[in-house]
Amino acid sequence: MLIKKTICIAIFTLLMGFPLFAQTVSSRLVDAKTQKGIPYATIQYGEGQGVITNEEGRFSFVLEEGATLPDSIYVTSMGYEKKGFTLEQLQDSLIPLNAKAIELGGVYVFDKELEVDDIIEKMIENIPQNVNKNPIKQRFFLRKSELANMQKVDFGFEKSSIKELNKELMDSISNSIPKNAAHYTESFGDLYKNNTKYKLNIIKAADLYDKKEVGSFEDLAEHMEEIFKQNVKPGSYLKIKSGIFSEKIQVDSILDTMDDERVEQVKKVKAQVEKDSVSGLTDSQRWEFKEMLSQLYYKEDTKLDLVDKTRRYEFKLAGYADIGDAGVYVVDFWPKRSSADFKGRLYINIEDFAVMRLDFKNTQRLRNFRLLGITYRETVHKGTMRFAKLSNGKYDLQFMDLSDGKYFGVDRPLKVVEKNKHVKGRRKQNELKLNIDFRMNMTAKWELVVFDQDNLAENEFKSFKEDKTVRPTYMPRYNPEFWKGYTIMEPNQAIRGFTVEEEK
Repeated sequence: MLIKKTICIAIFTLLMGFPLFAQTVSSRLVDAKTQKGIPYATIQYGEGQGVITNEEGRFSFVLEEGATLPDSIYVTSMGYEKKGFTLEQLQDSLIPLNAKAIELGGVYVFDKELEVDDIIEKMIENIPQNVNKNPIKQRFFLRKSELANMQKVDFGFEKSSIKELNKELMDSISNSIPKNAAHYTESFGDLYKNNTKYKLNIIKAADLYDKKEVGSFEDLAEHMEEIFKQNVKPGSYLKIKSGIFSEKIQVDSILDTMDDERVEQVKKVKAQVEKDSVSGLTDSQRWEFKEMLSQLYYKEDTKLDLVDKTRRYEFKLAGYADIGDAGVYVVDFWPKRSSADFKGRLYINIEDFAVMRLDFKNTQRLRNFRLLGITYRETVHKGTMRFAKLSNGKYDLQFMDLSDGKYFGVDRPLKVVEKNKHVKGRRKQNELKLNIDFRMNMTAKWELVVFDQDNLAENEFKSFKEDKTVRPTYMPRYNPEFWKGYTIMEPNQAIRGFTVEEEK
């Protein structure tokens, strides 16, 4: 009996050391001195298992049911001391890290020390053998944040001979356009990648936006169409003039055939749009990956021309550091005079010259177009890229934070004139004259975290079939329970506070 009792106690004690249910660990990483959040630090809680802190230093991860508790959880961030924590320590609301200066010399021993230009040259030479192009399966979390700020909307109403198209309507249209709009998309799943070909298995996704903003534009379009239908005569066409440009649009083919047959056609089109939206998530996410990954530093079409136009940049060896167990050269770069567009910092593996991390930011506008009252500017292109070494010895993307900012403005007259080809003499029937002044800033931000990377055989990639029936869950306000049980990148304050105002 004593032996049986002892065995039972031992088993009970052993079980106490293992979680019997999924456990979520959440906290915030901060600078020990300033108490500011440390963005994009790595929290390593198992072999090949980790998560990245968000821009505010927040993180969370899930220890699955039955998983062995890690002895130590390691926290690393460039410019800070690597530190191990117990699971209990990570339950605190704030986890402090002490800053650590980058070493300027005397840390690594080399057979032959290289000048910074030699380091950059070897980095570029080794891109073909360092960059992974083999089939791979990556468990990912992707968040896209789209923000629009309307600085000014003024239709500059001058006159209209159509009663309904009056100043009051133009003002109401102006007021209906939201001054600030936000759209957040989050998705979790597997990316099947074979060089530049992508397939997706989306497990779960969320869409945060205000449906009323979209609905108001749809209602507005229908209202405008009804006004023209009632006021435009059969056989008419619209002459649209904006400055020196003029465009002729046949109205009778658009507006005066709203009979039962056309109504049925419209219904069929809307039904098809709804049907297409079922597969829209997978298709749109695949497009997002294609656009985002085309901006990797070694791609031909990337805006970051660091590899393609190296001679336009100055380089300086700032020192040495560690990323994981690898030593890296820390190399700063900036434009020679104004001949290049970016500045930043490279972290290049000392042994194989692979880029393990890259931070960059534009120093000037990438595009600045202005002609006849139309202005378009690409104002921001910045981000961070991190790469991890795979079992095949090559490197693939582990984390990416990318931001794009644009400005768009229109300041020019607009005249819409209805003319009728069946009227003798003066053909002008109606006229609408405006002076449009429209200005807005748009920002798109992508945050991609890759949690696991598994090599694939070529036939595995080819045989995988996408499920296009997955729909995102619409959220009028952020729901912290939605991702419970999933390891993701924590949302920032703007997302946590996102909510749609209730209709009064």
